[in-house]
Amino acid sequence: MTVEPWFIAAMTLSLAGYGLYLAGLRRHLVEPSRASWLIWAVATGVEAATYLAVNPGEVQGLVFAASAIACILVTLAMWRRSRWTRPSSTETICMGASLAAIVLWLPLKETFWAHMLVVAAVPLGFWPTWLSVWEDRARERSPAWGLWTLGDLTTLIVATRSPGSGVGEYAYVLVELLCHASVWFMVGLGTLNPLRSFGRREGGLRVLDAYLPANPFAIGETHLGKAVFAAQGFAADERIVRFSGRTVPASRLPRGLSGAADRFLQIARDRYMGPSGRIDDLINHSCTPNAGLRFTADGVFLCALRPIPPGEEIAWDYSTTLADPDWSMQCGCGSPQCRGVVRAFALLPVETQDRYCALGIVAPYLDEPAVAVQAA
Repeated sequence: MTVEPWFIAAMTLSLAGYGLYLAGLRRHLVEPSRASWLIWAVATGVEAATYLAVNPGEVQGLVFAASAIACILVTLAMWRRSRWTRPSSTETICMGASLAAIVLWLPLKETFWAHMLVVAAVPLGFWPTWLSVWEDRARERSPAWGLWTLGDLTTLIVATRSPGSGVGEYAYVLVELLCHASVWFMVGLGTLNPLRSFGRREGGLRVLDAYLPANPFAIGETHLGKAVFAAQGFAADERIVRFSGRTVPASRLPRGLSGAADRFLQIARDRYMGPSGRIDDLINHSCTPNAGLRFTADGVFLCALRPIPPGEEIAWDYSTTLADPDWSMQCGCGSPQCRGVVRAFALLPVETQDRYCALGIVAPYLDEPAVAVQAA
């Protein structure tokens, strides 16, 4: 097995991409789709094994094996901050395809078709990420996408240079190249700047940066832990971020959730939005908030209640969505008007209820004439 420069370049670019993506993830500069990464963690492992079985001795198989290990590590780093939710139909199809590939490969010994089945599932794995980037391309603004695209290109060169190479040699590489390139072009070519993974835009490779805004948020530490700060100014009533996450019925909520450990957002009397694994999970409560949630036909958006200058922490009042009178959380927001405990909207002072209703930041199922149910 001859190791050539193209192979070294492919391995370097692929692993550098995973390293920079993980750095951006740790700094909360990217907001990845957990669905896509869960699918990729399963599919890349199966793909690497079937590729090595179909093409024994081919050096590009080592690129896939290293990528599979790195992909699983990134998925684990991401998933430990999140809760399990029921798979969507797309996730179910992708994981079913991976399981079917394992059945074809191990019991039935149809290694080639097992490999091709995984190849067909690759675009499905990218679907949640495409939707996320289409909604907000800042979520995936990482140099990793450019590095993975270039790594796929060099891997494809290695595959096609091999004597007697056929479709089994490069089908997966070609599909991954097209998928990685599509995300890279969606987020902008200027993201190839590796300094982006450390929260900086200085340096070369600023292609298209003039047309792409910088990350509007910065993650910092307060006495409460992680907090979200404005990296750019927000005008009054400006949309700051869309809250996302899979909706679940109240009957399927995990038991025993309360206080700071609860990342579920009530969006209807009987429905909740689960944690997204993105920036919205990290935005803290304040009894004197500078932002509030507005429920629209397009989704749930956090909007500025007044001008927010760069460097100020972004926070909203959790009570504006709470209906459960038994739910509570100790509050340490530090505001002069801190209530000491966060509880249901109906337990707020009547004047506070009226003010929040006038601002339009009360969940629709709570936005009714104020009921004077005061705390004991």
